[in-house]
Amino acid sequence: MTDAELLKQMRILQDGLVAFSTGGTFGDANYEELRRLVITNPRLKSLAPDFLRTNRTLDQFWGFIKRKFAHWAERRSFLWDAFTPLIDELEGKSGVPADDHVSGVLSAFDAENIHAVWQKALDRRKDDPEGAITSARTLLETVCKHILDQAAVQYEDDADLPKLYKTVAGQLNLSPGQHSEEIFKRILGGCASIVEGLGSLRNKLSDSHGKGIKRVKPDTRHAELAVNLAGSMATFLIETWEHRKTLN
Repeated sequence: MTDAELLKQMRILQDGLVAFSTGGTFGDANYEELRRLVITNPRLKSLAPDFLRTNRTLDQFWGFIKRKFAHWAERRSFLWDAFTPLIDELEGKSGVPADDHVSGVLSAFDAENIHAVWQKALDRRKDDPEGAITSARTLLETVCKHILDQAAVQYEDDADLPKLYKTVAGQLNLSPGQHSEEIFKRILGGCASIVEGLGSLRNKLSDSHGKGIKRVKPDTRHAELAVNLAGSMATFLIETWEHRKTLN
């Protein structure tokens, strides 16, 4: 289903719930079908209102909205705000072209796990820089492990990111030492440095460790850098792996 089609369905869901919450009607079957469309799509589920995940029927939703707000105007405003992240995503307001390309590659490779981590990293960039940096490293670790699993290459469960990347790079012919051309050696060496840097950035600035009094607090720009670099490297690894599979 295209984004335009999904957007149409999400508007039907939003408008239906607004109508239902303010004295109108919205069929149970329509609600359950549209809700299922959201919660079975990792991209949509990560942006969906919490009440959509927890209220499986219109009766359950009615109990929720009735307790939360007594007045119709409050319910309308709440529902419009709640659906804004989902609508913005489908309208293309919340991302940039690079985000869309990475999302497409990661979703096609593994929507349930890898794309879900990517979406979490995107969602955290502005409001939770530390969490975004943690998710950026998790994304690369997950991609490396998935590729190694598919290649039937063993690795230690507690292997750090640089070690995982080194193993993957060897499998994909991406190690600098596997090339003689100086320009390729420099580029691939730069990729390895990026991965190592992301690991170090996560250790220093993320929320993965306890902090002392003189802690360094990351800014949004640090999170955007980490997430963008992780997304680019993850896409490069996956596309290289997919290409090599076609050669076998």
